[in-house]
Formats: sequence, C-alpha cells, structure tokens
Amino acid sequence: MNDTNEKPNEKEQDCDSELVPASNEATPGAENMQTKTDEPSKHRNQSLLRKAKMFGLFSCIFLTGYITAVLISPDSSHLSAKTADTDSQAKTQWTCSMHPQFKLPEKGKCPICFMDLIPMEKGTESSGAVLEMSPNAMKLAEIQTSFVERRIAEAELSFVGKVDYDETRMKTITSWMPGRLDRLYVDYTGVPVKKGDHLVSLFSPDLISAQEELLQAIRAVKELSGSSNDFIKSTARSTVQATREKLRLLGVTSAQIARLEKTRKVEDHLTIYAPTGGIVVHKNAMEGMYVKTGSPIYRIADLSFVWVYLEAYETDLAWLRYGQTVEFETEAYPGEPFAGRISFIDPILNTRTRTVKIRVNTPNSDGRLKPGMFVRARVTAKMAKGGRILDNALAGKWISPMHPEVVKDKPGDCDVCGMPLVRAESLGLAHSKKKTELPLLVPRSSVMLTGSRAVVYIKKAGKTASFEGRLVTLGPRVGQYYIVKSGVKEGDEIVTHGAFKIDSALQIQAKPSMMSPDSGAEDHSNHEHEAKDASIEIAEEMKADLRRAFATILTNYLAIQESLAADKPTKVTQQSSLFLVASKDSKALLLDDEDWIRLTDDLIASAVKLSKSQTIKEQRADFSAITQTLLVVLSAVGSPRTLDEVSCPMAFGGLGGTWLQAPGEIANPYFGASMLRCGEVKNTIKGAK
Repeated sequence: MNDTNEKPNEKEQDCDSELVPASNEATPGAENMQTKTDEPSKHRNQSLLRKAKMFGLFSCIFLTGYITAVLISPDSSHLSAKTADTDSQAKTQWTCSMHPQFKLPEKGKCPICFMDLIPMEKGTESSGAVLEMSPNAMKLAEIQTSFVERRIAEAELSFVGKVDYDETRMKTITSWMPGRLDRLYVDYTGVPVKKGDHLVSLFSPDLISAQEELLQAIRAVKELSGSSNDFIKSTARSTVQATREKLRLLGVTSAQIARLEKTRKVEDHLTIYAPTGGIVVHKNAMEGMYVKTGSPIYRIADLSFVWVYLEAYETDLAWLRYGQTVEFETEAYPGEPFAGRISFIDPILNTRTRTVKIRVNTPNSDGRLKPGMFVRARVTAKMAKGGRILDNALAGKWISPMHPEVVKDKPGDCDVCGMPLVRAESLGLAHSKKKTELPLLVPRSSVMLTGSRAVVYIKKAGKTASFEGRLVTLGPRVGQYYIVKSGVKEGDEIVTHGAFKIDSALQIQAKPSMMSPDSGAEDHSNHEHEAKDASIEIAEEMKADLRRAFATILTNYLAIQESLAADKPTKVTQQSSLFLVASKDSKALLLDDEDWIRLTDDLIASAVKLSKSQTIKEQRADFSAITQTLLVVLSAVGSPRTLDEVSCPMAFGGLGGTWLQAPGEIANPYFGASMLRCGEVKNTIKGAK
C-alpha cells in the first residue's frame, strides 16, 4: 500500500519540481514532508501554480504587444491626444466681443478698447457671412421667410392742401380812360355776375371829345359826298374809321358806337360791362372816385374750375406724375369725393417745410368748392420697373399738354389754348398694351437699414438651413414693401422675421454682419457720409488764406476734444465760447460764397448750442455736428496741421462717431474714461504747407 501511495507523490513531485525554488532542493527531508501533506492541500497548491503560470504567460504577451505597438506606431493613443491638444491650442484664434473684426493668434487685450479677448468658436474664421441653423434653432428663433417676387408696386399717398382760384380764369376790370365813377352797380364783393352785366357808369371828358370827333367826321363825309375829288372823300372816310377805332379803344362797345351814329347825340357817361362771368372777389374803387387809365375797379373770378394746392414731401415725388387723378374730400362735405388731375408740380422745393406744391385742376360747375377750403387728398399710384408711373385709365386717350383736364378719345386741339392734343403714352401717363416688366418687391420687415447700407438675409438652398447676408439697393417704399433695384433676384427666399437674431449670432461668432462688414472701415453715421459727399469748389490761391482763417477754430476744436475725453464738461463750456468767437471772426474773412457762409453759420450755430448744453451727453452730440462741418472744410482747403481722423463704431448707440485729434494715443471724446482708447484711425490728414 505504501508503494502504491508513494508513486503518485513522486510523480507529482517531479512535475512540480520546475516551479520549486532551488533552496527547497537542499532541504533535508523534503520528500518526507511532501508525503506527509494531506490530499486537499496538494490539489490547492497545484491550482494556484497553474493560475500563476497562466498570468505570467498573458503578461508576457501583453507587454510584448504594447512594446511592439509603441515601436511600430509612435503616434499612440496618449501621444495623439497630447498632439491634438497642442494643435487645438495652436489653431485657436482670439477676438474681441466689441470689435469682432480683430482675429489674433494669442490671448491678450483688444487693440482698440483693451478688453480681454475671447476664443473664437471652431470654424468661425473661414465660414464667411453664412450662419447655419438646425430646424429646432429656427423654431426657437422664430425665423420666417418669404420669396422675392415681381409685381406692380401700388402705393396710396395722402396729402393735405387747400382750394384756390384758377388764375387763368380771373379778370380785372379797369378804366380805359380817365374819369369819375358816378355809379358802381356792384357795390360789394362776392356778387356773382354774368358776362355782359353792367358794372360801372363812368363820366369822362375824353369820352365826350372822342364822340364829337366821330360825329364831325361823319358830317364831313356827308358834306363831301358830292365832291369830285376822290382823295378828299377817301380821307374823310378814313377819319370816320379812325374815330370809331378810338372809341373802341376807350372801351365803347360796337352797340354804343352804332347808337351814337344813329342818334347823333353825345353821351357824357360810359357804361362798363362785365367781360366774363364769375364772382366779384375784389372791389378796388368807390363811387365818386376819379380814376386814371388802367386803374383797377373790380376783380372777377370764374369759379367753374378751381385749383387745389397740395403739399407733397420729397419722398412722395417719385410717385407723382403730370396728369394723375387725385381724389379728395373737404370738411364742408364729408364723405363726398371730388376729383381732379395734376396739372403742375412745382420745380422748386420749399426749404422751410421741405415740401413741393402740387397743383390739381378740378371742375366746380356747382360752385361748392370755395377758395380757402381745407382738403385731404389721396393718390393711388402704380409703378413699373424703372420708376415709370402707370395709369391704365388714360391708355389710348389724347391729352392737352398745357391743360391736362382736357382729355379726349380722338386727336384734336385743346378747347382752352388750341394746342394739338398728344397721346397719354407719350407723356408717360399710361403704358402700352405690351407686357411691362414689373419691379422686385421685398417686405419692409426683411430689410435692415444701417444708415448707409441696406442688408437682407437670404436662405440658401440645401439640406441644412443656412442664411447669408446680402447688400441691396433700395428704391421707393411701397406701403409695407420696398422696391429693390439690385442685390436680389426673383425667387430668392429672404428672412422676413428674425433677421436681427441671425445678425446678432453672426456678430457673436465674429463673422461679417450688418454692423461689422468685411471692410471693417465703413462708418454707419449718416452725418459722416453726408459730410464726406459734400464738395466745394474753390480756387487754389484762396486755400491758404482759408486755412489760416480756420487755424484758430481748429485749435479750439482740439481743446474741446481733449476736455471731452477727460470728462470735463465745465472746461468744454469755457472752450466752446472761444470756439464761437473764432468762428465769428473767421466768417468775415471767408469768401462771399453761399456754401462758405452756410458752413460758417453751421459752425456758429453748433458752437452756440454747445455752449448752452447742460450735460456732457448733449455736449458730445453737439461736438459730433461740429466735426462733420470741419471735415467738409478740411476736405476742400486742406488742414493747417497734421491730424488723425478717428472713428468709434460704438458711439451714439452703435451709429458710430468720428472726431479729429492730434496724432498720438487715441482719446475718445464720446466715451471718456469709460472707453478712452476705443477707436480706430481711419485717415491721417497731412498738414498743408
């Protein structure tokens, strides 16, 4: 039994001897100890040894694969992660939230306002003025779009005005000879008269002598009727004809002359008759007055036609044309429409009211329209491409160029002036039957106006919703629409609601937008563009004198600029008084030219306003107005010293502001200490020699 029990133990000992340490081999009685070990302990040791052997094998395989991977592919997972982080840091660009046109490779301060730069989002530097939005983002932003379409632009314009006399239908009754007014049959104004009504009984010695001359000439002809001298008889007949013409020129009618020749009785009074019907609107004489030849006695107005004068603003002129139909109502007859046609558009603008007078010819056969009545008028106009006004009601009609109220179906002559009638199409009052190209219209809500630019956002075709900014050139406004002359085409899908949200998102991502275009140098101030567009012609020899005249003004201007930048309103008030004195002194030295007088008056007016400003906010607004005037002056004559023209796009609520300062560190007069260095030098004006 012992032999059989020992054999397996020896076999196991031999198998396990490879894993037993060398020190165990030298231990005496090892075999005896092994044989004495119980059976469960032997099996547990064998299991542990097998697990250890397998762990060692797998560890060797893992280490071998790891080392091989490192040696063969150095861009391992931990290395590539490190490299990606490094590349990401290297490619990160930094921008300013206030001036997104700056894109810098390192973190720092904004060169303009010195605010901390912020990192740009990935991909914003190369995407341009395009914003991509998910469907969910579009719903949250409430983006709505519509399509650009062609159609007739129809606008209804409203005006106010008053009724006036038709000047072509007014007559003045005058005395054709000196004399005394013994009787005025019309003794007060407002009396209606008809053609041929008697008006005045005039006593005149000249009338008596002229009648006597006629009677003597008639007697002479009768006495010479038996003479054989034909020359004498012809002369006598010519004398009769001449005396008749003399009486006619004195205002005696043909009937009165015939009665005189028949009765052979001289009349000492002449009756003056009404040459036309109408209303006596002026009475210039009294009974018993002596009058001279040509003295006015009455003025008669024919009110069967009246004129209606309307006040039209500059923006309305594009919709008004000669011959258009105008409808209006009066306070006297509310709800009752009257109509007429535009017969005259004043070529001169009233600079005080900024309006143009429009004259409308209106029939008034019933006399209800009375001069002086207040009216409210409206014009419905249709515009085709190119600004042509269409009126299909006049198509095929013939119109008098001088009197547009005369409209006929066939050619002929004007009933008033006798001029030949012309087609309405030739006057641009109607369009031909051929197809007319219609203008492009976009909703008013889709256009963002920045003062000098008009921007719309186009939805681009594709799987994802993307929006691109587009500059457009606008024509007249048509109610809730604008006519677009260029920038979009028919069928473009434009944003009508939510455009400002898209623009804000582009600004946050430092992309070109409405307020930060690609150029980065465009100012959004209306005043500045108006100033730069102004130009004044002046001889070269006068420029030096004008520069010297403006040198003192410029010195005081720079002092005001420095005080505003230092937030010192009290000093600004003091320096504005010096600026005012210099402006008044320079006015006497300037050219006798309306433009220069206007510029100096503008400076004086702005200086007076600046000196009376109560707050520094008002002072800065007045300072901006002075700057625009000085820019016009310096562009025309040059500057007596070198100056920097600096612009801050954040001034005046984002409209932008410009100022002049001495070369050097920027000192913003519109923000002062709060944003002293906010600004960018747009131009350096070199001092002229």
